[in-house]
Order: sequence, then C-alpha cells, then structure tokens
Amino acid sequence: MKLVNSLNTSLVKLGLGLAIVATLFVPRQATAGGSTLKEGDAFPELASFPIEGKLPDSLKGKVVVVDFWASWCGPCKESFPVMEELQGRFGKQGLVILAVNVDESRGAMDEFLKDHPATFNIVRDAKKKLVSQVNIQSMPTSFVLNGEGKIVSVHKGFHGAETRKAYVKEIEDLLKQTTAKNQ
Repeated sequence: MKLVNSLNTSLVKLGLGLAIVATLFVPRQATAGGSTLKEGDAFPELASFPIEGKLPDSLKGKVVVVDFWASWCGPCKESFPVMEELQGRFGKQGLVILAVNVDESRGAMDEFLKDHPATFNIVRDAKKKLVSQVNIQSMPTSFVLNGEGKIVSVHKGFHGAETRKAYVKEIEDLLKQTTAKNQ
C-alpha cells in the first residue's frame, strides 16, 4: 500500500511539473488573449475598444460578419472579393460586414486596400485589444453574428468556394429569421 501511495504521489508531482513546463513553452500569442469565442457567445461590444476608423452606427437587429484580416495574409486576398460580393448581394437586406485590420502599420493596410478596394466597413485594431480579447489565432477569422449580437458561426481561414457557400447559407438563413421577427 505504501508503494502505491508513493507511486501516486510521484505521478501527481510529475503531472504538475509537466503542466508547469508546458505553460512556460506555450507561445504567447495563444495565451495572450481572452477565451476563444464560440457559437452562442455574445460578441464583445465593439465601441469599448480603441479602434481606428468609424464603426457602423448600430448593429442591433443586423446580421453582421466581423472579419479579422491582415495585408500579409494570402487567404485574406482571396476572401476580400467574397466579402464585397456578400455586401453587394445582402447589404440592402440588413447585412453589415465589418473588416477589422490587424496590421502593424496603417500604411500596410492602405496599400492592401489600393489593390483590393471595398465598399464594406473597414476599421483597424492598431493596439490589438479586440484581437486579443477574442483570441484570434489565424487569418482570416470571421464571426457571423445574428441580430442579437450572438455568434452563429466562426470561420477560421478561407477555403474558397466552400467558405463562400457557407457564408451565403448562414446569411440567407439569418436574414430570413430577422425578417420574420420584424413582421
């Protein structure tokens, strides 16, 4: 019995030691932010963050796509035309696209926008407060929100036609729900 207790104690100490070592070697980026947001969570109140640029006046009752992107991100270059398409197709029905840039410099963002013009809302999280709070770990990452500001889906990365198709279905479904509530 003494041997079993000693063995259990040693295993507990080993487990704690490994947990401490693992914590020391986890990259800061992965632990620097808040908890990872998931479907059903409320998206943080955007006005409470020091964001450069004009936020939409009101998102209440709107279907919103919050898209985190950077100029150096290859998939972001592919997703921008899709965001533009979605804005054109669903904007009059109540869709708001808010693209949140996370570049180190405003110049990098501006240079990207010269080659990828957009009619949707673009802001910059220069101080990385919002990106840290929502714990973005890959680019692009998009959150599709319902009219109550709750996350309906999270898209990590951009996978061409597959992601586009998912956006269209989610947005159409949410716009139908929003229209039904308002009648």
